[in-house]
Amino acid sequence: MSMPEILDEDVRLLEGAARRFALTEIAPHINDWEEAGEFPRRLYAKAAELGWLALGYPEALGGAPSPWHLRNAMTVALARFGGSGGLMAGLFSHNIGLPPLVRHGSAELQREIIPPILRGEKIAALAITEPGGGTDVSSLRTTARLDGDEYVVDGDKTFITSGMRADWFTVAVRTDLKIKGPGGISMLMVPGDAPGLSRSPLKKMGWLCSDTAQLHFEGVRVPARYLVGEAGTGFKMILTNFNGERLSMAAMALGFSECCYDEALAWARQRKTFGTALVDHQVIRHKLMDMKMRIESTRAWLDTVSSRADSGDKSAKGAEWVAQVCLLKNHATQTMQFCADQGVQILGGMGFMRGTACERIYREVKVMMIGGGTEEIMKELASRQLGL
Repeated sequence: MSMPEILDEDVRLLEGAARRFALTEIAPHINDWEEAGEFPRRLYAKAAELGWLALGYPEALGGAPSPWHLRNAMTVALARFGGSGGLMAGLFSHNIGLPPLVRHGSAELQREIIPPILRGEKIAALAITEPGGGTDVSSLRTTARLDGDEYVVDGDKTFITSGMRADWFTVAVRTDLKIKGPGGISMLMVPGDAPGLSRSPLKKMGWLCSDTAQLHFEGVRVPARYLVGEAGTGFKMILTNFNGERLSMAAMALGFSECCYDEALAWARQRKTFGTALVDHQVIRHKLMDMKMRIESTRAWLDTVSSRADSGDKSAKGAEWVAQVCLLKNHATQTMQFCADQGVQILGGMGFMRGTACERIYREVKVMMIGGGTEEIMKELASRQLGL
């Protein structure tokens, strides 16, 4: 059996397992979790038992090195059949929090922090965005002053996914107070129980079961060995980290688009109007085909970009690939927006009711179009990568 055939079989098996997990462990409970504003912490352990938290991480740290095609298959299936961006964002927040540590952290620091997270025992989060800062990372104000063998952290972070429950934060800080631009930025690991760290929950339009917080650091002391890589190199780490996040978000958006299509089609088949099923009306069938057209174009683009990432050829992941990731992220989230809108329209009054996937995804789509880089930033970054 050839490698592509082996990978295809792995993808099918993982898709099936993710579908079963979503339909039994997520979908029956998601409305209650949305109302509660959180999902049970035990879900991390369940996902870890299946090996899903470990996908893409080094074996030496308890991970399972995996190509993007395999990771995307899991992401798409969980999004499609679980129907909750909040759950996905919270359950896999380590996938944006840990990569800087994996790529640049010392072996000792990796061994201390990463294995318990991949086992589902601890939760990791990324803390970059600041109040008033937004996408302008180079102007961040949170400082980390070296005092002997410790860093003293002061400042604020906001919109932090898993911010209320995280055990570890990967924090962007300014370690060189004399440099105002990107050159003075570093990445620092901060324990969630560090004295001087306080958290405040934030209320959101969507992603209700994902806890989101504002963090306040006041004289927080952490060992200097918690610095990730070298001081002053954090800005580049942040930029590199975004590529994987955006590719994962494109996969999530594809899954949510399919979720809306599935629900709209099922409703159209069983809902009767004027003596006939909705799906028997040409206008409804055309709406569904407009959804399907965008879904399939997104799937094809995601597969192409992922194949280049999996090729092992570093030249395949150059500037033009980064541009493709940015534009794919925009296309995928626009597809999600379109499918959520059309899904609500097909469901009619029911689409406006809490408890339907289309209603939930309709509220969630805007954070997908903003998080990881806004549509406007994505277009600008892509144009620069392409030399325009």
